[in-house]
Amino acid sequence: MEQYQVTGMSCAACSARVEKAVSKVSGVTSCSVSLLTNSMGVEGTAAPQAIIAAVEAAGYGASKKGGGAVQTASADADALKDTETPRLKKRLIASLVFLIVLMYFSMGHMMWGWPLPSWFDGNHIAMGLLQLLLTVAVMVINQKFFINGFKGLWNRSPNMDTLVALGSAASFGWSVIALFWMTDAQLHGDEARVMELMHEFYFESAAMILTLITVGKMLEARSKGKTTDALKGLMKLAPKTAVLLRDGAEVTVPVEEVRIGDRFIVRPGESIPVDGVVLSGSSAVNESALTGESIPVDKSEGDLVSAATINQSGALTCEASRVGEDTTLSQIIKMVSDAAATKAPIAKIADRVSGVFVPVVISIAVVTMIVWLLFGKEFSYALARGISVLVISCPCALGLATPVAIMVGNGVGAKNGILFKTAVSQEETGKVQVVALDKTGTITKGEPQVTDLVPAEGFTEESLMTAAFALEQKSEHPLAGAIVRYAGEKGMKAEEVEDFTALPGNGLSASLNGKKLVGGSLRFISEQAAISSEMKQRAEALAEAGKTPLLFLQEGVFVGIIAVADTIKEDSPKAIAELRNMGIRVVMLTGDNERTAKAIGALAGVDDVIAGVLPDGKESVIRDLKKYGKVAMVGDGINDAPALTRADIGIAIGAGADVAVDAADVVLMKSTLADVPAAIRLSRSVLRNIHENLFWAFIYNIIGIPLAAGAFVTFGLTLNPMFGAAAMSLSSFCVVSNALRLNFCDIYSTKRDRKRKAKTSGGSAGAAEESFARCIYIKGMMCGHCENRVKTALEALPQVESAEVSHEKGTAMVTLSAAIDNKALKHAVEEQGYKVTSIKVPDSGCADGKA
Repeated sequence: MEQYQVTGMSCAACSARVEKAVSKVSGVTSCSVSLLTNSMGVEGTAAPQAIIAAVEAAGYGASKKGGGAVQTASADADALKDTETPRLKKRLIASLVFLIVLMYFSMGHMMWGWPLPSWFDGNHIAMGLLQLLLTVAVMVINQKFFINGFKGLWNRSPNMDTLVALGSAASFGWSVIALFWMTDAQLHGDEARVMELMHEFYFESAAMILTLITVGKMLEARSKGKTTDALKGLMKLAPKTAVLLRDGAEVTVPVEEVRIGDRFIVRPGESIPVDGVVLSGSSAVNESALTGESIPVDKSEGDLVSAATINQSGALTCEASRVGEDTTLSQIIKMVSDAAATKAPIAKIADRVSGVFVPVVISIAVVTMIVWLLFGKEFSYALARGISVLVISCPCALGLATPVAIMVGNGVGAKNGILFKTAVSQEETGKVQVVALDKTGTITKGEPQVTDLVPAEGFTEESLMTAAFALEQKSEHPLAGAIVRYAGEKGMKAEEVEDFTALPGNGLSASLNGKKLVGGSLRFISEQAAISSEMKQRAEALAEAGKTPLLFLQEGVFVGIIAVADTIKEDSPKAIAELRNMGIRVVMLTGDNERTAKAIGALAGVDDVIAGVLPDGKESVIRDLKKYGKVAMVGDGINDAPALTRADIGIAIGAGADVAVDAADVVLMKSTLADVPAAIRLSRSVLRNIHENLFWAFIYNIIGIPLAAGAFVTFGLTLNPMFGAAAMSLSSFCVVSNALRLNFCDIYSTKRDRKRKAKTSGGSAGAAEESFARCIYIKGMMCGHCENRVKTALEALPQVESAEVSHEKGTAMVTLSAAIDNKALKHAVEEQGYKVTSIKVPDSGCADGKA
């Protein structure tokens, strides 16, 4: 996929026009434009020059992005820098300064009689000229609306900027005409006409439109800037230098100069510069930047290491195996970038209708003028009616309909620690049908804790902890940290040990009061001393439950077992149950081993568990899950960034890595899973509120435009400035008042939860309603004896509650009490000598497998 930067887009109508123009280029097989990141992903054989020419012909600008994810990090970071928000902020402040003065002289004086300097007494032309100058200042400050708006009109692709520019320009133009008429009336001494024309000024409307829309534009620009922070955060992880071994000497070089086969050294505390293989040395490497797992991985000769991971203890000598764009980190950067470029933006409802609304309003204005001229009215009257149509159809209410609801919704969310980063995220969060949850730090607490103390015969829990605390206090391993924290909570004081030695991949040893202490894994300790079969079974049972058993010896005598595990957050099972009750399928993704993952998944109550998944695997799983409906990904690690970006909605736990937070659409500041269903409830309320607001915005135009066009003149009703101002205020008041009702929304109440039917299919991601049933289609069963063998084998699995087997249909209908991998079901059946052809999530019962 080739990526391009696109400039000049202001709304969904713009991105749609760019996509349409590029898709017509010969050789382009697919094109997707992201309005949020102003980027475009193009697949096919078309030349870059042809693609750029197509974008420019459509009225926008384009340039091809650079190559390497790491090599061009500096250039890309500059390109991703948010320069639009500071400019819009300055524009807004300057506009407000002139607008406040303008509003004082127009509405303040005219409607409420606020005092003016004496030289304005009776000098209406001077007041008109001052309003004109102040409005011109606001228009010059916001000239970009006019440039983009009329450019879109010229290119036959009107957008929201066109509507803003036309509304403001029409208000200003009519006001200038009224001002010139005023000079004529003044010249002929017609004071009544002068006073009448004072009410024809729309200068404040012209300036107010521009200022209000600038607020929305600034909020949009801030969202765009935050979106690109994900890529900038990933680029910062890339090490800048590497220490190479050349001719027996150490040489520090830029990481770009490292080549495959080069040998490099990584000392404790340093980041590994490129992917490689350990040649010598042993250490614990923190791979949380890539895997999200908090426990460092022991590395020794022959093990693989990855760029951006951190060496924590011993020095390592490695050989480079993947450099530049091929490193794991670079691939993650590329995946995030590609996902951002190909993720189709969901436009605001107002943007979607703008392509029709703008030309329709212009057409109505033109038709209005022609009709009145045909009826014999003077040109000035017809012109006034046409301009009135544009003035009354100004986009204030339409522009406020979505952002006001979004702002109030954001306020409600912020009070509860839920942050939506864009209007799109608020729209889409309530529509999700599948929620994928990262395990570590999301469902679980993210750091190991002591869960079980199992002293050996002749020892107590206190003696076991005394030996373990003394030994582990000098270790930097997270498992040791769990024991040290637990001892601290119990008020224990560690005794000093001597001859402390870390044995990477095995454990620790030291001397306490002349007695040798050893701690480590079951395999390692079993080699050092005799362990009873009962204790071995206990250690294996703890491991089956997803815990890490640590065994300890004192002078060669077995002291006991301390189990350490990353425990589930207290509110995780309740939050997952709420999601499932809302008709949402819950899937757990983790890089952990399958045994640990299944144990955690069963306790949490998820529908499915997918274990052993690396960053690219998570992104791939999200892509597959999207076949079953809109997918939300919930994660906290850098490794989750590609999946968060690929998902329809990325939800980041606030306490997680900054990159995960930046890549996400929704951030949970309290780091509690209970906020996921709360965010979905709030989104549903906001979306409903937006639809209501748009109703009020459009009903204003439906009533106001015919009135402005003079459709009710025979009834004595025509548009006058007071009605126009009142109608505009009423429309905006209704929109804002309706949005304020969101403040009363209880996002933690389950009373209004309603299920939304998910798509159904075979495999591991069917409908939530049938998540604990499986249809197994089996070949080879011939009689009732075969049925009993299969039934017995399936029901021996701990997750299987019951199995109904039919050799006539060739099926087994399995009811589950907990999530289980389909591979385990298949293995259980095929161990009995039968062939499993497929396993599906049933819609009701099992279809005849022999039909």
